[in-house]
Amino acid sequence: MARRGCGPDTSEARYTICTLSNGNIGLLTDMAKRAGLPWDCVLSAEVFRAYKPDPATYLGVAKVFDLPPDQVMLVAAHQDDLAAARACGLQTAYIERPTEFGASRPKDVAPDPDNTWHAKNFLTLADQLGC
Repeated sequence: MARRGCGPDTSEARYTICTLSNGNIGLLTDMAKRAGLPWDCVLSAEVFRAYKPDPATYLGVAKVFDLPPDQVMLVAAHQDDLAAARACGLQTAYIERPTEFGASRPKDVAPDPDNTWHAKNFLTLADQLGC
């Protein structure tokens, strides 16, 4: 998620919602169309010719939007992905997905203080961001 025009001194927070997946652009575009996902942009690791957690993927998003890395946020349910993004200077938001591995194998979704944000779901994150 790239941030534009946001901050404590602005009256309206505006965000650009963009994918960053190791999946290909065709797959991501089909997913967005079929699920009605409100993505503003579809980016894939294939654009950067590197796969996450290669820094080229995270920094590539900042470059595409002509933003410094600290104005870009990776939102994910995987702490290793978030740690790699933080190492590149991005903000991070962890979204809980406790049953990712099935109800019989609950996932630890405890907050990591290194993340910028932590939310139970996307709606909660949107509330936290003032959207």
